[in-house]
Amino acid sequence: MNDVARDEATALAAATPRVLAGAERTLADQLAAWLALRIDEHALKPGTRLPSIRRFAGDKRVSRSTVVEAYDRLIAAGYVESRRGSGFYVRARRGRPAAPVARTAAAARATANAAPIDVVWLLRSLLRQSPASDHPGAGLLPPAWLDSELVAAAVRAIGRSAGDALLNYGVPEGYLPLREQLVQRLALADIGASPEQIVTTNGVTHGIDLVARHFIAPGDTVFVEDPAWYLMFGRFAAFGAKVVGVPRGLDGPDTAVLANLLTRHQPKLFVVGSVLHNPTGTSLSAANAHRLLKLADEYGFTIVEDDVYGDLHPGRTSSSCMRLASLDQLRRVVYIGGFSKTLAANLRVGFVAAHPDIAQPIAELKMLTGLTTPELTERVVARILAEGQYRRHLERLRGKLDAARDRTARALERMGVKLFAQPDAGIFLWGDFGRDTNAIAAAGAEQGILCAPGSLFSPTQLPSTWMRVSAATSLNPAAMKFLAHAME
Repeated sequence: MNDVARDEATALAAATPRVLAGAERTLADQLAAWLALRIDEHALKPGTRLPSIRRFAGDKRVSRSTVVEAYDRLIAAGYVESRRGSGFYVRARRGRPAAPVARTAAAARATANAAPIDVVWLLRSLLRQSPASDHPGAGLLPPAWLDSELVAAAVRAIGRSAGDALLNYGVPEGYLPLREQLVQRLALADIGASPEQIVTTNGVTHGIDLVARHFIAPGDTVFVEDPAWYLMFGRFAAFGAKVVGVPRGLDGPDTAVLANLLTRHQPKLFVVGSVLHNPTGTSLSAANAHRLLKLADEYGFTIVEDDVYGDLHPGRTSSSCMRLASLDQLRRVVYIGGFSKTLAANLRVGFVAAHPDIAQPIAELKMLTGLTTPELTERVVARILAEGQYRRHLERLRGKLDAARDRTARALERMGVKLFAQPDAGIFLWGDFGRDTNAIAAAGAEQGILCAPGSLFSPTQLPSTWMRVSAATSLNPAAMKFLAHAME
């Protein structure tokens, strides 16, 4: 076996078949699908000798019969060939096979090594059937930390009680009992709103899209933080807007730079991550929030407050958990939140809270572009909130996050990574790796490690030494080993 093949086989044996984990699939299915993905991504090249059945079973702590079954599936799908007396080898294939392994793993999930490291690349990686939630670039918490039975019980209860209501369209504004629950939750953060000021959405992304449709015309300028949530950059540009970045500091946007930019631009919107900002994990200070609102009043722009991570902060009304909407009371601030990070991403339940003059047109845009949002999922979230289980769930979630985040932060610092801040809550750490993180992400893709390089979080998309790291990364020894090697 040549050196390249030996290295690849060693890397395979050291990795963990997490990619397609799922209770509905056998372990042999998962192993076969994971290996198929590595082959389709060219991490395992034709001619590579796979680990022996005995070695692979020992490394993965599974039975030999499980490995035999996985290899047999790969042989049947045309991925692997057995050479008598020698072992199992990756087979050179022509065209795309139609076998089940290829369809479930490769066609749905494969990304070529030559694919550019861009927003679409990261989204495609994040939206795989079973996202790698303990990888550095993950955007969701590990499923084991969430409460699937809490959601499933609510689904069952709604199925038994809703009757014919689930067969009809909902209302454009959203399921009223959910909006009434949201009014109560906003009040906990000192944000006054009525149900008429709330419009439910298919997650925060949908909320941003509706707000952009309402406010932006071709040629308008939109301010965003730099760094910030990457998905909105392309969305605003698609509406013909000019996107301008404002540097993010430890306590929020740099208001001195913002004031200077406002002398040269007239933005329609400024999107701000108020609590546990993505990707830095920092939160607005009271002083920064007051300065932002003063500039918004002076220059006449609307602030869009993205608070999707706010429920992960333990102090909803503390000075380290300041919300612009609580100071402004939805006069010049449009507030957006959701439950994808705390309950289940697949529920796709978010909301926009705004002044009535804005909320009503947004509801009409929602109706024109997609009729209504699914009432089933909104009923599920409303039930969970009404029964008081959400508060206890959040307390458990924060505890798990705190422990993992501290371990990940200390490990990164030992590697030589310089952290932007020491967040006291939340999912993300923002670190300076001292080298181009696009290169780290590309190397990670070769080894099945998902990374989120800093270039994606800037509207300029320029190469960056910064990278967003999930707090849960410390749960994945292979990912931590990869990051340590990248810093050598």
